[in-house]
Amino acid sequence: MIWTDCITNLRLKESNNKDWKFKSMLAMCLAMTSNLAFLLSILQRNILRHYYLSINIDFGSKYLNNVINFLALYTLPCLLVNYLLIFRNERYVKILKKYPYKKGKLFAGYFILSLSLPIVLLWIGIIYFRS
Repeated sequence: MIWTDCITNLRLKESNNKDWKFKSMLAMCLAMTSNLAFLLSILQRNILRHYYLSINIDFGSKYLNNVINFLALYTLPCLLVNYLLIFRNERYVKILKKYPYKKGKLFAGYFILSLSLPIVLLWIGIIYFRS
């Protein structure tokens, strides 16, 4: 339903006629990457006890290594899953027929919640554990 809301909302705007697929993939990937990173950080810190996923690359700076780690471990899986489940063989056509359009409200809520929840919970944790 979220995908239907995202795709239909972008397709209805004339400025997105040529690149609605890219924009919808980018928006959903950003939200899903945020959710995946948040979920894995909780899993790694609280359940696996400081076992962190990483790819050690010896070239470049530490910043470049962190960017490559984030892209490979969090962003690439979301891109791959979205492509295979939504855009490969134009599967989005079936999804658009199956689920109703909610005027962009469902996607907007998912997107805002996905990006803001980790930040809000981080601030609550800082304030709560500081005292």
